[in-house]
Amino acid sequence: MVARSGPPAYTFPEAKMATKNCPVSAVAAGAPARAKPTSPPFPPEMVAKVAPGRDKRALGDLFGLANFGVNLTRLAPGAYSALRHAHGKQDEFVYVLEGEPTLITDSGETPLKPGMCAGFKAGTGDAHHLVNRTKEDVVFLEVGDRSAGDSVSYPDDDVVAVYGADGKWKYSRKDGTPY
Repeated sequence: MVARSGPPAYTFPEAKMATKNCPVSAVAAGAPARAKPTSPPFPPEMVAKVAPGRDKRALGDLFGLANFGVNLTRLAPGAYSALRHAHGKQDEFVYVLEGEPTLITDSGETPLKPGMCAGFKAGTGDAHHLVNRTKEDVVFLEVGDRSAGDSVSYPDDDVVAVYGADGKWKYSRKDGTPY
């Protein structure tokens, strides 16, 4: 796990509860970290590209949000946000809070700074990810919808993902054989 400074870890008893299992508010940096790797069953060599140095806090899940997800993500120096990918049905949006990541898309590289944002319209095929090439951590918010039937292409890696009606991702190689 990436070391971080800031508020103490969040626990449900610290907040006023909106429902039995979901808080009304929370300290975002103290939300539970998402287990790594984010999306098994990626092969170990693909997990090794993104899991080290990436700390993801699923803020939307914390509040029981079902229609869209929100992640607070911290990238240590040298870390990647994800494998470079493009969604078929899900739009994505990122907003940089701290640090200076490099956005890599099919169009090339774009340096980002705090206060900048980027959006990725579904179905364009423009694959993207963020890379931290600096010596300081990068922190950003990721927002995306959770449309059933989404598919994700990974142009640099031998993997395809499909989001099923059951709310789970299914992975295969580009030739269709499952992992």
